[in-house]
This record gives sequence, structure tokens and C-alpha cells, in this order.
Amino acid sequence: MANRERKNELKIYLSDNEQYILEQKVKASGMRDKSSFLRHQILYGYVYDIDYSELREYNTALGKIGNNLNQIAKRMNATGTVYASDVKEVKELMKKVWDTQKTMLSKQPYMKQ
Repeated sequence: MANRERKNELKIYLSDNEQYILEQKVKASGMRDKSSFLRHQILYGYVYDIDYSELREYNTALGKIGNNLNQIAKRMNATGTVYASDVKEVKELMKKVWDTQKTMLSKQPYMKQ
């Protein structure tokens, strides 16, 4: 043991779920053991810090758009008439949804699987 290349021991505690996930990832990696897998992750793995604030804003905007669409649908059902202004508003709302989604996706980093 005195001739070990790696002399620093690491001891960690995992929940049953974490242990299961680790075991599945080790199997999927094709590596021979957990130590090799963890060393590889330390040296070559990535850590992602994901900012969900835009997603929260997007969900809020979707909620508002959904409310507007419901109001338009109620008005259409109550009057039995489809107004050009309502159709225009629906189209604008849907464009807003798509534009917001495109903006959000364009800001996401490209990740190869």
C-alpha cells in the first residue's frame, strides 16, 4: 500500500437513491468500478449551473397568455361571434409565446449527449 499512486482517500455517504443512480451510471459508462468512474468525472466531467429565472418568467407569461385566451374564448362562446380583434389578439399572444420560447432556447448552451 505504500507504493500507491493515489494516497488520498475519499469517503462519502449516499442515500439509497443516490447509490442506485451512481451504480446505474457506472454500468452505463462501461468502467470497471465506482472509483474509476468518479475519478473520470472529477477530471473530465462538467458541472452545470442552470439559471431557471427565465423559465419562471416564461411560465408566468404563459399563465397570463392562457388567462387572456380563456377570456377571449368565453367572449366568443357568450356572443356566438368571432371578432377579428379577438382573432388578432390570439395570433399576437401565440406569436409572443413562440418568440419567448425561441429567445429562451437561444440562450441555452448546446450540450452533446
